[in-house]
Amino acid sequence: MDIDKNSLYYQHISNRSFLHFIIGLYPRLIQYIKLNKARKKAIKQGANIGENTIIIKELACRANTNLTIGENSSIGSYKIDLRSPVHIGNNVIISNDCEIITTSHYIDSPEWEHKYYGLEIEDYVWIASNVLILPSCRRIGKGAVIGAGSVVVKDVPPMAVMGEILPNV
Repeated sequence: MDIDKNSLYYQHISNRSFLHFIIGLYPRLIQYIKLNKARKKAIKQGANIGENTIIIKELACRANTNLTIGENSSIGSYKIDLRSPVHIGNNVIISNDCEIITTSHYIDSPEWEHKYYGLEIEDYVWIASNVLILPSCRRIGKGAVIGAGSVVVKDVPPMAVMGEILPNV
């Protein structure tokens, strides 16, 4: 692809100095250090997290042995209930303010005994912002997309696109 040497884009790129490169590199380096520190903290607390995975520091502070995340994933929410096992696959994106609940209780029990369910999120899943995943959902299939603001009450099949308030499968 040839770029016209008279275009504003070409002039802007050719006029950039090494100083501009360093100035642009600095914020990215700081962000990388923060995110890598959060990942290492979660691993130290017992979580199993793959390479090139990004998690926010609030989730890293709460991480335990029930959290497993594959490689190249990005988790932007700390509202993940880790009282039951949560397995997140490779190349998964979970946007901000998603809430994953994995524990319920027996409604007939006078002691309110807890029922523990796990959740498996398979590879290549995208969960948009403000999604609520309830304990009745135990698996989100490979390649599924869940739209913003959805409430997921059942298992999601592979390659499904969910976008309603109460998605029907």
